[in-house]
Amino acid sequence: MRLPAVAALVFAAALAAASPAAAQRPEGGPARPPQDQPTQDQPPPVRNRESIQIGLSTNKVAITADFSGADLTIFGSLENADPLVTRQGRYDIIVVLEGPAQEVVVRRKERVLGMWINMESETFTNVPVSYSVATTRQPQDITDASSYKRLSLGADNLHIEPVDRNGTPATIEEFRQGLRDRKAAAGLFSMRVGGVEFLSQSLFRASLPLSPSVPVGTHKARAFLFKNGVFIQESSAQLSIVKSGFEQTIYRFSTNHGLSYGILATLLAVVTGWLGRIVFRKD
Repeated sequence: MRLPAVAALVFAAALAAASPAAAQRPEGGPARPPQDQPTQDQPPPVRNRESIQIGLSTNKVAITADFSGADLTIFGSLENADPLVTRQGRYDIIVVLEGPAQEVVVRRKERVLGMWINMESETFTNVPVSYSVATTRQPQDITDASSYKRLSLGADNLHIEPVDRNGTPATIEEFRQGLRDRKAAAGLFSMRVGGVEFLSQSLFRASLPLSPSVPVGTHKARAFLFKNGVFIQESSAQLSIVKSGFEQTIYRFSTNHGLSYGILATLLAVVTGWLGRIVFRKD
């Protein structure tokens, strides 16, 4: 009979078919997939999230009596930026320079008997003395109003709260808007559309104005990164604005020795008036 020979051929064929699979597994271990094919348990590589970093052209600005304003340059870079999003121009940056906060009293003048007299007033707390904004394009093209409000980004979205919250909301809002208008008229609240420009795919530059009446103190520069209208990350740096020269000496003396400064100022005014009377005296 030929059955043994046929059985031998079938067994040899089965052994040849099984030998490649056996060669790919260690002895006594499970079969391993080829190295060029990912396993189902291995997740795909995850790209790091975009981030933003900024640096100031100078960390200290010294102003004198003849200071007429200047432009502050802020440099920054994007890290882990998506090349496709960059080519499509869907990254946006808003840079803010915010001055120190203080308490501000807003008064309303009314005409009484031919004279303008301060009548009503409202006191607001934590008001930045200056607030400058630079953007890559029009604010409405970057993100929506709710995002600006949530981030307290922009002069209209600052949390300017009154000390006395028992007043009429309409009246408080009227004084709040009057405060913004006065700050804008003095050049302390400003916006520069297009003030942020990309120098390359990852480097950018922002230019912000410093008003001639910019107050001294520690100012904070903040950069906000948006991708397709969604806020990604914020970075910040500090800027110190100080007086220099003779003005700085007087400022420090008046701050540290208030009583002596007041007495000297009064004596100087008396002497100046007395000398003026002698010089312009008519015989």
